[in-house]
Amino acid sequence: MKFFFTILFLVPVQIHSQEVDSSDILFLKIQELEGELASLRSELESQAYLIEKLLNEESNQAGNKISLDNTTESKINTFRFEGINDVKSIDEVYDQAISELNDKDFEAAKQSFNYLANNFNDDEKIPLSLFWLGEILLLESNLEESEKFFQRLASDFPDHWRAPLAHKKIGDIFMMSGEPSAAKIKYQFVVQTFPENAASSLALQLLENME
Repeated sequence: MKFFFTILFLVPVQIHSQEVDSSDILFLKIQELEGELASLRSELESQAYLIEKLLNEESNQAGNKISLDNTTESKINTFRFEGINDVKSIDEVYDQAISELNDKDFEAAKQSFNYLANNFNDDEKIPLSLFWLGEILLLESNLEESEKFFQRLASDFPDHWRAPLAHKKIGDIFMMSGEPSAAKIKYQFVVQTFPENAASSLALQLLENME
């Protein structure tokens, strides 16, 4: 008889214990999700700063190139894309887009970069336009469209100096989309394929944080 009452006494305790455990697990899951959301929010808030930093990097990259003589430079500045009735050169459209980006007029910058990417042919300005379109859309949290532009840059211009960072950005988008395995594979690709590039260092640091 005592044994029977002992069992009756223990059953509700065990049930209560299971309920507490379930509540604890749910609470921890909520905390984990809140942490991930805070991390993503921080990533997006820092994107505007990164755009400014990348603009400076691009300016430095251009400054390090060998200067062209005045005749060649003049020809480039007055170049018009054949087959399009347009009064602006590639450089003029690109400079306008960069100016709009500097002014944080992202909608106008998107239109200018899109116009350039879809209507002209240039091995330097087109991949840069694709990169900036990816950056702007990432700032706007449009991950799917952002990935398309980074993918286009990486596949169509694999040797461009922005291609390594485009691959790394795709990894970031995977991470922000809740695909850590895909992100890890992309980061590993960057480290192995572009070991001397700054994007490799960023990807390596993210891989270490994922361990």
